Amino acid sequence: MLRRINIEVQEGDFVTIMGPSGAGKSTLLAILGMLDAEFDGAFYFLDQPVHELKPQARMKLGKENIGFVFQQYHLLDNLTIYENLAIPLSYRNIKSAECAALVADALDRFQIVGKKDLYPSQLSGGQQQLVAVARAVIASPKLILADEPTGNLHSKQGEEIMDLFTRLNDEGTTIIQVTHSESNAAYSRRIIQLHDGWIEGDREVSSSLPQAQQVP
Repeated sequence: MLRRINIEVQEGDFVTIMGPSGAGKSTLLAILGMLDAEFDGAFYFLDQPVHELKPQARMKLGKENIGFVFQQYHLLDNLTIYENLAIPLSYRNIKSAECAALVADALDRFQIVGKKDLYPSQLSGGQQQLVAVARAVIASPKLILADEPTGNLHSKQGEEIMDLFTRLNDEGTTIIQVTHSESNAAYSRRIIQLHDGWIEGDREVSSSLPQAQQVP
């Protein structure tokens, strides 16, 4: 249960939420992603009062502006990798030719071209995570919400994903990630520490990380 959470995230910010298991991190991420409407209080996103929106309007607002990276992937098992990547594009008025080009670019960028006709169950956990990240960023959302985005990747892949997030953030995308990784947290500009549903700390990060040189 979250308790008296009061957070303001500016457009273009890169925020990390940390804390022990049961601290409320995933609950907070679900509320921010408009997946959980059972909360008290006010929540504004792009000047829209999310707490007052009807379910259909809230869902539309989220789908058009938010990209998710889930810890458990949440890929659709009955769709191919290509079709999973095309899902976020279907929520926007994108012509089929442009959609195909964006999917092809994502497949190439994440080096999963050879997997496009496979189904999620045919991929390893790390490969599914790469697809999940590709799906989250493919439509250039205003906000990316990431729950342990590198949890199933080896270290080099994880660094490439965090470098990608850094570049997207530099280009103006707002990013909020939940992680236990201190190295991942170091990429962000701000760390919010949760404990038993309370905000225990909220501090700016002075990163000494080098500027990203390469992204997938």
